[in-house]
Amino acid sequence: MYQVGHYGTALLAYAPLGTAVALGGHETAAILGALACVALSTLPDCDRKLPLVEHRGPTHSLAFALLVGAGLAGIAATLAGTGSPLLGAGLVGFAFVVGALSICSHLLADALTPMGIRPLWPLSSRRYTLAVTRTANPLANYVLFGLGVAAVLAGAGIVATFG
Repeated sequence: MYQVGHYGTALLAYAPLGTAVALGGHETAAILGALACVALSTLPDCDRKLPLVEHRGPTHSLAFALLVGAGLAGIAATLAGTGSPLLGAGLVGFAFVVGALSICSHLLADALTPMGIRPLWPLSSRRYTLAVTRTANPLANYVLFGLGVAAVLAGAGIVATFG
């Protein structure tokens, strides 16, 4: 998928988590999590600019999702500092989930294309695809974006009503 499709898939994947976090009284964290999820959603495509790294190779795997989640959790742990251990643990866990979810959303979007992904790299080189649409299909990319925006708006409506 293209950038706009990945943004939409990230919003769609993040909306339930963001809604739950906002309903828990952490609206700012929910918004920052959404921004981070969208910002990281295209990170796997950095492989296009890396020499000797195959496109839809290592950066399109669950291992990479765990690595990004751990990296974001490390940044959150550093920022949390010596504050409340409970708050720090919650923030670190949330950061891990946001980081991993952003990459998993990318994998899901790319699995919709005929080229598919190898999510179990390096354990397996088997490709998985749903072959629903081509990467370059503008309609599919904008439908994903629209679904993501709709999911976030629905979450915001839930928070406004019950939060």
